[in-house]
Amino acid sequence: MQKKVEGERTEAAPQLRREDIAKAMQEMGTYMDVSVDDLLQVQTLAMKHARMRKAQDRKVDSLMTRPVISVSPETTLSEAAHLLVTHRISGLPVVDESNKLLGIITEADFLRALGVPAHHPGHHLWQTLENMFHPAVQVREPEGTVAELMVRDVITLSDTASLHEALELMKQHRIKRLVVCDKEQRVVGMLTRSNLVRIFFDHFISQQSAAGE
Repeated sequence: MQKKVEGERTEAAPQLRREDIAKAMQEMGTYMDVSVDDLLQVQTLAMKHARMRKAQDRKVDSLMTRPVISVSPETTLSEAAHLLVTHRISGLPVVDESNKLLGIITEADFLRALGVPAHHPGHHLWQTLENMFHPAVQVREPEGTVAELMVRDVITLSDTASLHEALELMKQHRIKRLVVCDKEQRVVGMLTRSNLVRIFFDHFISQQSAAGE
């Protein structure tokens, strides 16, 4: 195997052109029932799938949001609500003194605690918004602690998992976020739809750049 000499620059692979594929077909010297255009299209599609595979093989720890804003079970609901609004996030992991996951509290939980009807999957978004401003709705100050409102059965993901595994979990459980934990169930990150949008936007930009070359 050829070793790379220290300080030696590695040349990037040349971009394939139409004439390169045409000459390769001539060199093979056999009949092929495909055109150069067909092969170019196959190459373009193969490169697209290769980039998608590469993106989905990325590990969660390189994509997740950290450090994580978290709360304890003793945190008051008003304090937790303030954290959500201040940091513009939709969920807070609930942890113990060792940062081990105990549960999660989300904006939907707070809406219910405030007396505001949360968005129902069977309702149109505008119906939910209309209900929020209906005169019969009494918005009240949240009282109590996070422990009283948090969800204890949390869908988590290992920090060594791939993006593909994260997407499958989100689709399977129809959730917007995943708490990322290490082997000891300590919270190390959060993977949200915002992270995914950013990933696929970057992927789209790279595709556009490659198409323009």
